[in-house]
Amino acid sequence: MRKLIVAVALAALTGFGAQAQTYPSRQITLIVPFPPGGSTDVAARIMAEKMRPILGQPVIIENVGGAGGSIAVGRLARAPADGYTIDIGQWDTHVGSIIYNLNYDLQKDFDPIGLISVNPQLMVAKKNLPANRLNELVAWMKANPGEAKFVNQNAAAYVTGVMLQQMTGTKATFIPYRGAGPAMTDLISGQVDLLVVQGAVALPQVRGGTIKAIANLSPQRSASMPDIPTSDETGVPGLYMSGWFGFFAPKGLPKDVLAKLNGAMRQALADSAVKSRFAELGLDVASDEQQTPEGLAKFQQAEIEKWWPIIKSSGAKPE
Repeated sequence: MRKLIVAVALAALTGFGAQAQTYPSRQITLIVPFPPGGSTDVAARIMAEKMRPILGQPVIIENVGGAGGSIAVGRLARAPADGYTIDIGQWDTHVGSIIYNLNYDLQKDFDPIGLISVNPQLMVAKKNLPANRLNELVAWMKANPGEAKFVNQNAAAYVTGVMLQQMTGTKATFIPYRGAGPAMTDLISGQVDLLVVQGAVALPQVRGGTIKAIANLSPQRSASMPDIPTSDETGVPGLYMSGWFGFFAPKGLPKDVLAKLNGAMRQALADSAVKSRFAELGLDVASDEQQTPEGLAKFQQAEIEKWWPIIKSSGAKPE
């Protein structure tokens, strides 16, 4: 009887090992926390297409919009930790979403897979705004208090606007929008004055001359848009807003599965075609150290420690 029990246990272990070694054995769902067509969706599809042959299984995009991406992240939190459901997260969904009433813990309920990219945020303006640099914008806002129509389409945009006011003693009027797409349409037509978005959204319009870039809200100029000066260079030092993409999984992902997903992600990012496409979109590929699970965990924690006090003091609320 004892020999039988041992034999059964060995068979179970062997079966488990074989199962783990064959991951993935079916399609993987990549949750995108915003509707199709935006920069998050585009980046996710680039990665999914490149990771599919590496993993040997389809990587299917599932767009889950609403509540600033928090509905999608909640879907991930409830998914099994088996590697078949992951998401592409960013500042809004894995840092700034504390403005929402979340039913999950951003620090405890997810396993970071790796940082994909660092995405410069741009402050852009309608093309006939009488300011081309941040110092000129501040002067105009002081001369016209409250007249600047500042788009509030997400937590990042609102917090940036509040920081601009606090750092410069200016006043803006915040205009709520459901997304960057409709806001961009109204910026091009001149119905609003200022918009803070990822470079991937704004660059085509900036390069086409329908809007203008006021500043890159990063400490350094971006390799993907080196001609756009930073906030430090244009008159408001320290006016930064973070943007990035990273893969996350539900908490408890097996280590071998995590390693396989991370390896596929890193192999895709090393591809010259992916690097070229990201550069076109204004996305800077993350450093090798940041592409690891530990690198993303450290990066996200630093973002939380920096931004949560600022968000809470700003009084940002969902629109």
